[in-house]
Amino acid sequence: MGLGLVVVEVCVRNAMAKHTLEDLEDEYPEVAIQRTDCLSMCNLCRARPYAMVNQKKVYDKSEEQCLGKVKEAIEEEIKAFFE
Repeated sequence: MGLGLVVVEVCVRNAMAKHTLEDLEDEYPEVAIQRTDCLSMCNLCRARPYAMVNQKKVYDKSEEQCLGKVKEAIEEEIKAFFE
């Protein structure tokens, strides 16, 4: 598990949960992945792949696009922390 400077949360019922998000912990040592039973965003969860990056919603039409946005959000959070 990463250091947890950036926490990426995903609902286990969402399409993003089937991705190996733990690979992000290898790519970004500051990241901690947290899978949870429910993030209380059922309408979004049913409609789109999404994740929470430091409590900010990140979503897109496809899982691959969403993963790309998650990576962008991670990089923004890391940059903001070190500025």
